[in-house]
Amino acid sequence: MKILRVMVNNRKREFVLETKKDKYIFPYSQLTLRPSSSDPLVEVFVDPEVGHEAITYRLRSGKEDTVLLENVLWYNQDPETMRKLLVYNLTLRAQEGIAEKHITKRSLIRKLKTSPAQLYRLLDQTNYGKTIDQMLRLLAAVGIVVEIKTKKAA
Repeated sequence: MKILRVMVNNRKREFVLETKKDKYIFPYSQLTLRPSSSDPLVEVFVDPEVGHEAITYRLRSGKEDTVLLENVLWYNQDPETMRKLLVYNLTLRAQEGIAEKHITKRSLIRKLKTSPAQLYRLLDQTNYGKTIDQMLRLLAAVGIVVEIKTKKAA
């Protein structure tokens, strides 16, 4: 996903990033270098050096920083970003369980009734095309119980 444009809302003290999918806010309070009355924001732009997947802002003092779109999506609790993070964490936990229990890949393939290629896709933490159902089956085969907890947002 690429950022199409970024706008500044100094009254609300936030950036508004626009993508093809949606608009996202990112408050100054989340920035590493925060603008202030003594060192205000003088420039913000979509950064082409990172493939339009980040914004860079500059303060009057000359200090500058970059905010990645992933950070903005995480702050806004974007559902697709949250799903990818969950799948990533479940994959890492499955890898740890396999290593801890010394489970062979061959036994997992038999247990899951799948192909070696599919098992390797499930164990690849950079593959986000897998479903949470598939990950739950893998974790069950490894002997890991998954509990889902919910809580109110702060």
